[in-house]
Amino acid sequence: MGAQPKPTGPTGGPRHVAIIMDGNGRWATQRRRPRLFGHQAGARRVREIVEACPDLGVDYLTVFAFSTENWKRTQSEVAGLMNLFRRYITREAKALKANDVCVRFIGDRVRLDPKLVAMMDELEALTANCSTVNLTVAINYGSRDEVARATKRLARDVANGRLDPNAVDEETLPRYLDTCFLPDPDLVIRTSGEARISNFLLWQSAYAEYEFIDTLWPDFTAQEFRSVLQGFGTRERRFGAVVA
Repeated sequence: MGAQPKPTGPTGGPRHVAIIMDGNGRWATQRRRPRLFGHQAGARRVREIVEACPDLGVDYLTVFAFSTENWKRTQSEVAGLMNLFRRYITREAKALKANDVCVRFIGDRVRLDPKLVAMMDELEALTANCSTVNLTVAINYGSRDEVARATKRLARDVANGRLDPNAVDEETLPRYLDTCFLPDPDLVIRTSGEARISNFLLWQSAYAEYEFIDTLWPDFTAQEFRSVLQGFGTRERRFGAVVA
């Protein structure tokens, strides 16, 4: 992982925000609609939050779209989500490029459909030179799985003589993580009222602030996003130190 940026943006708010976008299914159930209807509404909400980032001083936005555990859902829901990801990329690619949004994906791509992976690669290439907002989408991502894969790569480098095991420290592993191109998140938000982190950015969020809010993800507006970020500005981040 490269040099860490300042812990907050120019407005005093977080520079890197990570979001566990929870509550799509419950949102749809409340409206007596299929769960996929909620996922579609949630995908539309992503655009609004991304577009709000520049004015709020957020340079990096990381969203949890599909976890390694989500394969346990029904086959129809998983298939619907994968189709939704493909449609999202097709529909949003030009707008993301026009809005200067650099898109990257993290997670294990091996289990994903090759056509989806190709679309992900194409979107990353299309937006590679964009810089106003850095949007990272976690698909087939789980933090324990990420650390396991990173450790395997690190071990191979040690075995092949490319890395001195005595030189391994807490700064070494982040260079092998999926998020090696990102600063650590300043703030992690989870919607829907659940107060758990669900295997998301476990290493990276060691000193992140957390905000658990009751709003279901499809109802999470840019205005509420702004309010959460304003609350972050009142927090004192000591990173383990004592402030006199």
